[in-house]
Amino acid sequence: MANIKVRQNGPYLVEGEDVTLVDWNGNAYQIAKRPFVLCRCGASATKPFCDSTHRTNGFQAAEAAKGA
Repeated sequence: MANIKVRQNGPYLVEGEDVTLVDWNGNAYQIAKRPFVLCRCGASATKPFCDSTHRTNGFQAAEAAKGA
């Protein structure tokens, strides 16, 4: 099972061994280690993966889960 955590003002943390990340053409990315993180700030040089640029570019996320 996969688990995706939204980190406050940071990347998406993707946990799980049964996760495949594919691009818009259906090609799978090579995942070097798990868990892995996906960029949310849009400034990573290693997109779609996070390179921690959010720490220096002032990224502020607005999302938070709302109670049902």
